[in-house]
Amino acid sequence: DDLIVPLALWREHAHALKARDGGLGVWLDSDEEAEEIGEDVDHFQVIALNFPAFTDGRSFSNARLLRDRYGYKGELRAIGDVLRDQLFYMRRCGFDAFAVRADKDPYEALEGLKDFSVTYQAATDEPLPLFRRR
Repeated sequence: DDLIVPLALWREHAHALKARDGGLGVWLDSDEEAEEIGEDVDHFQVIALNFPAFTDGRSFSNARLLRDRYGYKGELRAIGDVLRDQLFYMRRCGFDAFAVRADKDPYEALEGLKDFSVTYQAATDEPLPLFRRR
């Protein structure tokens, strides 16, 4: 069976979790640092980053670090207070899965991925800024 564990459980039982059968994932709350799993990212099929509130953007930074610094290639899932307004920016930071808040329509939220057609700044999904792409 597949399993996603909180960071505290990973820290305490990493050896046993690596040895078990089935997919393995870890979730980080927004006050936990990507650096804490940087050396271990190859063990995870999914990393879930929590957004406890719409106004808490720390998981955006963790996503960039996991993709750009630690080279994480697996599923990066946004969980918690995930809303349409954030999805476009989440994708730019490297998220490729979204657990939209239960009281929101997930199909409507996915439309947020189309909110903009051109980006100016560099990001995980486009490493060159617009002026360098011309």
